Amino acid sequence: MNEKILVVDDEKNIRELIKFNLEKEGFIVYTVEDGEQALKELDGSIDLVLLDIMLPGKDGLEVCREIRNSSVVKNIPIIMLTAKGEEIDKVVGLEIGADDYVVKPFSPRELVARIKAILRRTKSDVFGEDNKNKKQVITKGELQVNFNSYVVKKEGEEISLTPKEFALLKYLIINENSVLSREKLLKKIWGYDYMGNTRTVDVHIRRLRKKIGVDFIKTVQGVGYKFAELE
Repeated sequence: MNEKILVVDDEKNIRELIKFNLEKEGFIVYTVEDGEQALKELDGSIDLVLLDIMLPGKDGLEVCREIRNSSVVKNIPIIMLTAKGEEIDKVVGLEIGADDYVVKPFSPRELVARIKAILRRTKSDVFGEDNKNKKQVITKGELQVNFNSYVVKKEGEEISLTPKEFALLKYLIINENSVLSREKLLKKIWGYDYMGNTRTVDVHIRRLRKKIGVDFIKTVQGVGYKFAELE
């Protein structure tokens, strides 16, 4: 395995707990206790960041924002660690580019499963036989999506999407006109049967709409979402 994980948390016992469980699974684990140290460690060799929201100095939300604005590490997967009851922080974290969040106290087994699922989908095409659309570049009005180069353009201008945003958009496109439930989107894009609410999908859809326009992704009330028919 040997993927490198950066754990950012100001609580020593949490860092040690995570490090112990991840190293048992074969991960290489680095730990830091604040946001400034985290940003210094990110040189492109880290495969995933576990990022606590409540950090001294520069908090996890600001670190997440800086990562997504970086030209070097903007595509690195980020899982936010949040305390129970910090619902607003969870939503903000997803809004600014986190791929997922785990609530403290958490099950080490669940955390490992989340990490493996995200890394698996980062390193491979998650769509398999569902990818029936043979076209590698699709155009819808002023929107152009290149499945090979991971480039999305609107009116000729490139749009910056996180890996999860691109994967979500691609899956919606290759299943055009099919209504996809939030639960199915979570399983296909995040890679696990999500226990709890489906806010993660809603937030990512909202972010996508802000970037590509509101007309392309339709809400089917009480069911889920679908991509508008391609012309």
